[in-house]
Amino acid sequence: MNLARLDLNLVVALRALLEERNVTRAGQRVGLSQPAMSAALARLRRHFDDDLLARVGAHYELTALGQVLLDRTTTAYDVLERLFASQAHFDPAGESREFRLVASDYAVAVFGTELARVVHEEAPGIRLRFSQTPPTVVDDTATLLSATDGLLMPHGVISDFPATDLYEDRWVFLVADDHPSVDERLTRQDLARLPWVTYQRTYDAPAVRQLGMLGVEPRVEVSVDSFQLLPLLVAGTRRIALVQARLARLLAPLAAVRVLEPPYEAVPLREAMWWHPVHTHDAAHIWLRETAARVGGRLSDVRSL
Repeated sequence: MNLARLDLNLVVALRALLEERNVTRAGQRVGLSQPAMSAALARLRRHFDDDLLARVGAHYELTALGQVLLDRTTTAYDVLERLFASQAHFDPAGESREFRLVASDYAVAVFGTELARVVHEEAPGIRLRFSQTPPTVVDDTATLLSATDGLLMPHGVISDFPATDLYEDRWVFLVADDHPSVDERLTRQDLARLPWVTYQRTYDAPAVRQLGMLGVEPRVEVSVDSFQLLPLLVAGTRRIALVQARLARLLAPLAAVRVLEPPYEAVPLREAMWWHPVHTHDAAHIWLRETAARVGGRLSDVRSL
């Protein structure tokens, strides 16, 4: 395919058509007349050799190919929008734009809140939008990074993309204040016999892999898509949970739980901000990464946690 022969304006029309599933509404959305949008749909149908929109009764539905193109078009649109928004110079105090960062609720609570405070003080026209890390992050990292400004994630989960180190953390365990069979310390036998509450995704993979290497197979009783819910699901039960020390320090006062050291030398956690190479030399992204690194450097020494 010769990209130079393609009209990239059709990407805008294609996205509107697939999302609106109506020629008139799609035209209104992008500022085209109904005849102009109909002409764009005809060109798209010839290019893909598919109807894309098929009439069913009084409305249109996406064809099988149209459904496939729906997500791909959104990603392509985001990439093009970011590409043509690239800047040679960036003045944070005078700019007005949004940065989208993908992160777990842990990273937002521990790091994102401080980043947002600094941005609020230094760049009042800049907006931050945090989105939850999707299940496809490991399998489709390139697509995710191409459509965002950064991904907050520890080392050891993804690779082969540029990253800026932010801060270190360590792993601790949570148990209920009144746990009937755990005193001052946990043992490896406790880890094997007690029920667990776990973060249901695998982004803490190095810590999980380490448990397996130690011969510990957690008996998961509850799993949840939020690190911040772990203390509430531990309190008043016999369950235990593995959680980051920085988050435990923030949340332990909110629930009747104790923080205990692991009964083994737990691997450290090194949080980083990952980005797509297309953003490497963009002035706005350079500012964002430098600001993130500066904020990360302000966090207290992990040994004091």
